[in-house]
Amino acid sequence: MNKQAVLSLSGGMDSSTVLLRLLADGYEVTALSFDYGQKHRVELERAQALVDYINEKAIQPNLDGNLVKVYPKVKYGTIKLDGLAPMLNSALVEGGDEVPEGHYEQENMKETVVPNRNKIFSSLIQAVALSIANEKDTKVDIAMGIHAGDHAIYPDCRQEFRDADYKAFTEGNWDADRVRYITPYLDGDKFDILADGSNCCEVLGLRFDEVYERTNTSYKPVSINGIWYSDYKSASSVERVEAFLKLGRPDPVQYANESGPVDWGTVRSHVETVLENA
Repeated sequence: MNKQAVLSLSGGMDSSTVLLRLLADGYEVTALSFDYGQKHRVELERAQALVDYINEKAIQPNLDGNLVKVYPKVKYGTIKLDGLAPMLNSALVEGGDEVPEGHYEQENMKETVVPNRNKIFSSLIQAVALSIANEKDTKVDIAMGIHAGDHAIYPDCRQEFRDADYKAFTEGNWDADRVRYITPYLDGDKFDILADGSNCCEVLGLRFDEVYERTNTSYKPVSINGIWYSDYKSASSVERVEAFLKLGRPDPVQYANESGPVDWGTVRSHVETVLENA
């Protein structure tokens, strides 16, 4: 039996890379996305597109031309919580204030916190993980893409929260010790995540650009003629572009501003200026 993992797949760069890491490590993955009324709902479309691409490539030809199974197909579903949106005070949900721009280290980034978001998601993920553990009589790992850059802004991305949340889970459920947490990038940053994603793509036989063009990190995506583009000024986008610059390759995601699509040079120039002034 393959190792079992449950993943909260936001459609962003971090959780998408965790998905690659799990598959590269031989896990059978159940991935869940959450529709909580976020302004950047395009991330849900990207998550589905990525899973479709990964599952399409799960069976690939070997050197002899024979089809072989490279990794297990991903089980995927979206849980709708969009009824919460009118009741949540956050710049990230529909009806909230404008999403701030700048770098993640700035104080105004706290406006992007969604109250108790990870606790809400965690409870549902734990329920699914424990159900799989009991059904298959095996251990199940809950994987998360939280990283060092999240800690200052999002308290529910800190290890202290994870420990307390896991204790509550084990206190409230029989056989909860069958479920464990793994956070492969807890002490890393966006660059570490992206670099590992590049390695995983090689292991899995996936194209790096095909994977990451199917992700969304932008909190202020721009829709032009029905096509979604990423912004390059919100903090999440700045941090993503910074990682690609450090990796030395262009981001395959398409970017735009209020005037229309822009090229990678424009995006790179803006982010380099933000980083110089941070």
